[in-house]
Amino acid sequence: MRNYVLEPADPGAGREDFLDGLNVEQRRVALASDGPVLVIAGAGTGKTRTLVSRAAHLVAQGVDPERILLLTFTQRAAREMVERLRELIPSGADRVIAGTFHRVANRMLRPYADRLGYGRNFGIVNREEASDLLSVVLAGTVDTTQGRRFPKASVLLSIYSSAINTDRTLSQVIEAQYPSFRSAVPQLEEVASAYLQKKLEINVMDYDDLLVNWRLLLTDFEDVRQAHTTQLDHVLVDEYQDTNRLQAALVALLVGERKNVMVVGDDCQSIYSFRGATIRNILDFPTTFPGCQTFRLETNYRSTPQVLALANASIRMNREQFDKTLSSTLEDGDRPALCILNDGDQQARFVAQRIMELRSEGQELRNIAVLYRTHAQALELQLELQRRDLPFSIRSGLRFFEQAHVRDLLSHLRVLFNPLDQISWMRLLRLRDGIGDKTALTVYESLAATGDPWEALRSGAVVIPLSTRARRSYEEARTLLLRLGTPELVNSPANLFEALLAEGYAAHLRRTYDNPEVREEDIRHLGHFAGQFKDTQAFLNELELVESVAAADLKRGALGDECLVLSTVHQAKGLEWEHVFVLGLADGLFPLGRSLQSLEDEEEERRLFYVAVTRARRNLYLCAPLMGRGSDRRLTLLRPSRFISELMSGQAHLLEKWQIGERRP
Repeated sequence: MRNYVLEPADPGAGREDFLDGLNVEQRRVALASDGPVLVIAGAGTGKTRTLVSRAAHLVAQGVDPERILLLTFTQRAAREMVERLRELIPSGADRVIAGTFHRVANRMLRPYADRLGYGRNFGIVNREEASDLLSVVLAGTVDTTQGRRFPKASVLLSIYSSAINTDRTLSQVIEAQYPSFRSAVPQLEEVASAYLQKKLEINVMDYDDLLVNWRLLLTDFEDVRQAHTTQLDHVLVDEYQDTNRLQAALVALLVGERKNVMVVGDDCQSIYSFRGATIRNILDFPTTFPGCQTFRLETNYRSTPQVLALANASIRMNREQFDKTLSSTLEDGDRPALCILNDGDQQARFVAQRIMELRSEGQELRNIAVLYRTHAQALELQLELQRRDLPFSIRSGLRFFEQAHVRDLLSHLRVLFNPLDQISWMRLLRLRDGIGDKTALTVYESLAATGDPWEALRSGAVVIPLSTRARRSYEEARTLLLRLGTPELVNSPANLFEALLAEGYAAHLRRTYDNPEVREEDIRHLGHFAGQFKDTQAFLNELELVESVAAADLKRGALGDECLVLSTVHQAKGLEWEHVFVLGLADGLFPLGRSLQSLEDEEEERRLFYVAVTRARRNLYLCAPLMGRGSDRRLTLLRPSRFISELMSGQAHLLEKWQIGERRP
């Protein structure tokens, strides 16, 4: 008798040869038994490949691809996983439900939207559209002309979003993050209710609604929850350390009684609490899902042993974490360099010169990155790179001087020294309530018609046709400009910026932006930087030169692939470079001073330092300036970053200390 065996229709199904490329740690995860599974995946340990192999293994074991849900944080990550899955199980990959929380929520909500009062054809508004809609609701609900302390729609949207994603009341969010609006809580709640009603009326949801309404369906309608949990056999979640409380609640609801859930993440890379993410989700997973299996991925394919030794030593200082030690598959390299620098200016010159040396050695600029805690800390470096004609791009951000709040402040300075500067006049006037383009132009033309706008402003003799509200705002702007033009301020840019903040711009930041503290810090840093120039005119002349160089760069396409990357550490997460410079390693800069008020915040700052260190594949330069400028523009001694001091006190051998000197001309 001859035996004849039929092959499975899916060329990938039933075969596990794709597991051969996994290391022992990864293979254990891919082959884990059913039930809750926690995977602690260190930086550079191949978590994406492992998660994809897990999904492929489930399909090979007979699980219907349509009954697997794969949740990620970006649609790009979801597409990448599906593409990798397609290589392993060609005919099943596209049937896996894969996407971001919001995209999957949209898919799951559609059939049941009428349960919540929406049509099944509901629209989805992006953040800008949601802000516009909230502006309409705000205008019809609250008389904002009577109170200058009421937040603008974009800030209101951030307040509401924070409450939703952190599972807190509106009052709790205001008290913790926006105390200046404490007295407006009743009005804010009224606007929130009207905003929700308006969205129902016009049949639209914003991004937060997608998750909130999905949870409402799962908690308030038993048949809907049963339909979801019956439909799904396995739920896989990537980057679990970045989930907020709402997302974690959704995962718990979706897995039902079977608890077939695998979450993959690195608690040591939990750095997005400002977005509502909480490290508690991953730390408490074993408690939330008793009896869960826990696996660790600790074999790193990215960085040299020397880089990882420093990263391991630093993160061990944190109390709240899962223990793990990354080990490298690469050959030995150089020890990370601790570069001791006099101040921010010398730091900029050192980094620029070292980059030029690396370039002359054949290293491509795109393999080099400079990381920092906030964009303001790279101000001196941006100027130095532009002076040396080194092309750079800023990841997910504008160059420092292109930011709105910086240009707002500079417009005031430019008017002081060039009263005919129409562009700057228009910008600073439009910051005022009741003054739009038309009114701003009227004011400028009335002053300019005299031939001496500053004298006309000073004398107040020019009669400008304005409404009562616009006149009040114009008089406020006039008073401020005259004060800035006084001898004690006009040639002291640091004091000018402090005066602008004190005279209303700080309040403007709180009403207008959801990150006012960062922007205020930018302005103060700019003031300190400007203090190195002999006067305000010299400072403005330098900026004009820099801006013209930047414009030329863009025109000739210098910011293509062959440019180095400047980035905050937050924006650099998930990326890697051969050579990495980390700036500003001094207490107050990195970690930020405001982050040292609690152990929880300090530990997140240390995780941020860990993320910065583990971006480097081969060479790591840790830059520690000894001096900085205080609010009085005087140089003050900086304390070394505690992340450096901790290492130097017991593990100094992990670092190679560089003392940076200057060759005399």
